[in-house]
Amino acid sequence: MSPWHASVSATECSFLLENKCLRVCGSGLTDSCRDCANNCLHFLKDLKLQASLQRADSTAIRYAIQRILALGQELRPKGQDVLKEELGNMVDKEMLATSTAIEEAVLRMDILSQARRDTSGLKLEVNQSILGSCSDLMKAVHMLVTAATDLQKDIVEGGRGAASVTEFYAKNSRWTEGLISASKAVGWGATQLLESADRVVTDNGTYEELIACSHEIAASTAQLVAASKVKAERGNRKLSTLQQASRHVNDMAAVVVTSTKHGQQQISEQGVMDFSGMSLIKLKKEEMEAQVRVLQLESQLDQERVRLGELRKRHYDLSGAGGRRADPRPRSGSPATGSGALAGAAKG
Repeated sequence: MSPWHASVSATECSFLLENKCLRVCGSGLTDSCRDCANNCLHFLKDLKLQASLQRADSTAIRYAIQRILALGQELRPKGQDVLKEELGNMVDKEMLATSTAIEEAVLRMDILSQARRDTSGLKLEVNQSILGSCSDLMKAVHMLVTAATDLQKDIVEGGRGAASVTEFYAKNSRWTEGLISASKAVGWGATQLLESADRVVTDNGTYEELIACSHEIAASTAQLVAASKVKAERGNRKLSTLQQASRHVNDMAAVVVTSTKHGQQQISEQGVMDFSGMSLIKLKKEEMEAQVRVLQLESQLDQERVRLGELRKRHYDLSGAGGRRADPRPRSGSPATGSGALAGAAKG
């Protein structure tokens, strides 16, 4: 490459570096990239001229690159800096944290059910039905997490041989990362279900978000099952226990959907509008306004479906790596997990 071509390439590279850093980084890294680019230009300028060829020195460039590398390491997501030796401890901590979060959710759900007895009539009946089904779902999820923990320990003990537990996790780091990701998803789903149930019974939430949380819990528990059974032998009894617990979660999630839909229908039927006193003109006006509203809602529904599809694609790219590397087949059906029972409940 000629000095002129090298200069042009270095100039383009400097601009690309600077623009990239301006978009995503702080001023420290931006300044370091700018210094590196300027040093490259000065160095190439000295190389082009015979008089300055002897004093051409790349030390400043090397120093600037070292600073960029150091700053880049600081800006990396902290999760990527976890040493493989630490993965074993992370699995145990995440599984314990998930189990604790679900136990607290079950307890809070029972307390919430008792606290909502100040309502009466149909509203009390609907609240008790919804909170009862949500509590049963939380208990089923807790049983599943316990089964997954037992299976995980069994896999480690049976597969590590003479190696330590830490070494086993380090050697199978992708599987370990999948377990951590799935465990976090289950814990998050349990928390969201509790918060949604609280909002619904206090008339601050919608029935639809409770149904969505039930589907999310079914999907996240399926992800945990898929990640757990990757290294399990087919005839493992603890694997059978885990799969049975997974089916129970799907059944309980379907009950939540059914009770929520039924309660929503009861409440809406109670408040049906009475049109008997309206005139013909008033009825026609109400009809036209209802048609406009239906069209608006259909348009919003189409937009939200597109948005949901893009969100799922992005989620698959970002956090689905662990589950995808563990076992890609269950992830393809995760949105419909618990689908047999949930789809049947949705029709009901």
